[in-house]
Amino acid sequence: MQKQETKLPIGVFDSGIGGISVLAELIKTLPYEEFVYYADALHAPYGNKPEDVVRSLSVNVAEFLALIGIKSLVVACNTATSVAINEIRKKYHFPVIGMEPALKPAVELGLTGKILVMATPLTLKSKKFTELAYHYRHRAEIVPVPCDGLVEIIERNHSWGQKVKEYLSHLFSPINKVGISAIVLGCTHYVLIKQEILHAIGDNITIIDGNCGTARHLRSVLQNKCLLNSAIAEKPHIPLKAQVRFYVSGAEREKRTTQCKQLLQHEGILCE
Repeated sequence: MQKQETKLPIGVFDSGIGGISVLAELIKTLPYEEFVYYADALHAPYGNKPEDVVRSLSVNVAEFLALIGIKSLVVACNTATSVAINEIRKKYHFPVIGMEPALKPAVELGLTGKILVMATPLTLKSKKFTELAYHYRHRAEIVPVPCDGLVEIIERNHSWGQKVKEYLSHLFSPINKVGISAIVLGCTHYVLIKQEILHAIGDNITIIDGNCGTARHLRSVLQNKCLLNSAIAEKPHIPLKAQVRFYVSGAEREKRTTQCKQLLQHEGILCE
């Protein structure tokens, strides 16, 4: 018989819709689990706020999800992870999984050339990223690329089109594209515009994000702690049908919830 705790949902939160890119990978990796997704749209974006503000906001969201009842928490936001995850882990007994720029897999590709790291200004200034970049400094040339304002464009425009194209053109114009081996997406929002980034920088450049690695890590942690939901054993069907409860802070909750579901549907996932 399963422990009652294994039937609890997995909590996932971000400042907005960016974490949906993570949620999609979690559902694909753990198709029998239930999820609760919290988009803190009222306070989005996190990346241009002071650290203490982001920490407080993140802890408050974690508390909300903990009160609902979850068996694990995924902080699907690089900025929130960099400044708040240690404090959240101290408060709760359940596993707390975070995001960080996928520098390690980028370096381990062994490609010749610069590695660009696209992220919010706060993520790039954080101690966590500084230590990560320092660790790999002898193995690759790591170039931080702060993307101030990009999250706002993605949040406000469901079909990003021209505004994203113009932003990326301006962002990459001073960068010598020759000699770039890879781009690391250090914000979950940017995964949603991966094709636009490829078009702007060149199809021959490898783009890496941490979503798949995060999903695999969560599965491993839940398995080790005997927290996987094993009540259903049959093979999942495509499209995947996921059980997700959505919570959105601020205005336009229905509109944003619909947007989240549409983004999941684009990944072949239907929400029940």
